[in-house]
Amino acid sequence: MDAPAAATTRHVLFLNWRDTRNPEGGGSEVYVERIAGELVRRGHRATLFCATHPAGPGEETTPDGVRVLRRGGRHTVYLRAALAYLAGALGFGPLSRRHGGRPDLIVDVGNGLPFLSALYARRPVIALVHHVHREQWPVVLGPGLARFGWWVESWLAPRVYRRCRYVTVSAATRDELATLGIDPARVDIVHNGTPDMTVGPVPRSAEPSLVVLGRLVPHKQVEVALGTLAALGDELPGLTLTVAGQGWWEAQLRHTTAELGLTDRVRFTGFVSDADKRHLLASAWVALTPSLKEGWGLTIVEAGAVGTPTVAFRGAGGVEESLVDGETGLLAEDVDDFVAKVRRLLTDDDYRATMGAAARAHAARFTWPVSGEKFAALVTRAANGPAGTPVGRSGPADAPAERSEQTERSGSTVPAGSPVGQVEQSYLVP
Repeated sequence: MDAPAAATTRHVLFLNWRDTRNPEGGGSEVYVERIAGELVRRGHRATLFCATHPAGPGEETTPDGVRVLRRGGRHTVYLRAALAYLAGALGFGPLSRRHGGRPDLIVDVGNGLPFLSALYARRPVIALVHHVHREQWPVVLGPGLARFGWWVESWLAPRVYRRCRYVTVSAATRDELATLGIDPARVDIVHNGTPDMTVGPVPRSAEPSLVVLGRLVPHKQVEVALGTLAALGDELPGLTLTVAGQGWWEAQLRHTTAELGLTDRVRFTGFVSDADKRHLLASAWVALTPSLKEGWGLTIVEAGAVGTPTVAFRGAGGVEESLVDGETGLLAEDVDDFVAKVRRLLTDDDYRATMGAAARAHAARFTWPVSGEKFAALVTRAANGPAGTPVGRSGPADAPAERSEQTERSGSTVPAGSPVGQVEQSYLVP
């Protein structure tokens, strides 16, 4: 069924550090491009500005009709976006009227570091935040840079976007934004949709099997999956683990695998196509999401869509919405509990089957057309309002409220025993 056409066509510019063709792309990039595609289906125009990479040309149009502009590198894309916008205002470059048109609205995607477009854009800005990176800064950066990153995210960004509307993917992230002084009334929740996971008859593996899917970076905590396999190996001698995805942490994970003596029981697939992903998730007995933090938990609903329950950590952001504890999967309190919950699912066939059926029904509740319709309504409201004012409000927004006590302390949700380790409070206070 065709999507309803927009009453007025708008040109929406998405600013994101990566796109789905980027080897380091993940769920955030899937969300942005699927939402952009839904806007195009409704008669709008959508442009995605992101960093360059070897897997994609400088400019192209996706099958969904989204124009993609790739400029700058991982760190310079933020500056290049500002320069491209300002040059377009002067009539030059790909964002000028004669080369694709000026945007009517900007969706500024913050993956820890936002584009700060509200400082220079004379158009309404929506700040899109998947999750707050409180725990992740010290995991991927040294102490000094971690403090700076957290200062940008927790202090600078709320002030730069104080007159803007926010969109996030879960109530958990909305609540985290509130600890940064952002009024929840300014935050709209637009969930991820569940991708088409239609797959032909795929039998479950004959022996118990686990799968973890995602980018191979430290905060995804794939080491927990490896440790789970090691802990259950003697009890379940046929148990195997498939690690599907790619990332700069892969070499370390392979080293850990060898140290644990699991080389013959762990398979690293690298990048997998959508078809291979569906097959892997459908054939596994249990999916694992040991991530430190997820804005939503796309792989959880992907696994659920093919009837595979997931084990994840409680307190890891949006996973408490993409997974219904005790119904569609299990949430663990710490690493030992994680192992125990995986053991229960692997050893109780009826329990696993019941939970898988519930996971399939839960995943079916989330669709991209529904999410696209909600986002399109936000676009219309934003574009109809004066630049620099919150969507749906008549006047300037107040400055961010004083940050709560929770913001001033660590607020770490790192599970006990996590290989990433506890977050040091000194990293979290600017």
